[in-house]
Amino acid sequence: MGDSAEKVHEEKVEVEKEHIEKEEKHEKVLEEKKEKHEKVEEKKEKHEEGEDKKKKDKKEKKKKNPEDNKDGAKLKQKLEKIETKIQALVAKKEEILKLIKEADQVAPSTTS
Repeated sequence: MGDSAEKVHEEKVEVEKEHIEKEEKHEKVLEEKKEKHEKVEEKKEKHEEGEDKKKKDKKEKKKKNPEDNKDGAKLKQKLEKIETKIQALVAKKEEILKLIKEADQVAPSTTS
C-alpha cells in the first residue's frame, strides 16, 4: 500500500507541476498580448499626435499678418493671383459649355 500512496502522491505532484506550467504559459501569453496592445496604443497615440501637429501647422499657416492689408504691393500681388485663377476658371467654364453644346447636338440626332 505504501507504493500506491507514493504513486498517487507523485501523480498529484506531477499534475500540480503541469497545472503550474500551464498557468505560467497562460500568464506569459497574457503578458505578451498586453505588451502588444500597449505598442499598438503607443503607435495610435503617436499617429494622433502627428495628425494634431499637422492640423496645428495648418492653423498656423492660415494666420495672416494684418499689416498685409495696408501694403499696396502685396495687395496688388493678391489681386493678380486672384485674376489669374479667375481667368483659368473662365477658360474651363467656356470649354465645359462647348462640350455641353456638342453633347446636346449629338444627343438629339441619335434619338431621331
